Amino acid sequence: MQIEIEKITVINNSADNRFEVQEGENLAVIDYYREGNDIVFTHTGVPDALGGQGVASKMAKIALEYARSAELGVVPLCPFVRAYIRRHPEYQDLVSKDFDG
Repeated sequence: MQIEIEKITVINNSADNRFEVQEGENLAVIDYYREGNDIVFTHTGVPDALGGQGVASKMAKIALEYARSAELGVVPLCPFVRAYIRRHPEYQDLVSKDFDG
């Protein structure tokens, strides 16, 4: 399935604690939970049909922008989100001072 990344919409589904992209029957997610003044990202999942097209990166960017606007610290337990932050130093200031990963 080929998608136009600039046209996809990332939604913060706070009822299910995840950022998500729904394309047809395919659902991509970044799961999180809130802990005090932090948002803890635990898992990124992208179905094969959406893989390799930048969906996870777009979700990570939106999730991190949400954290910034809500003045939340970020705890990147999810390896994908952690790697995204390493590749995008503009988000490194969001990482919670209590995170030692």
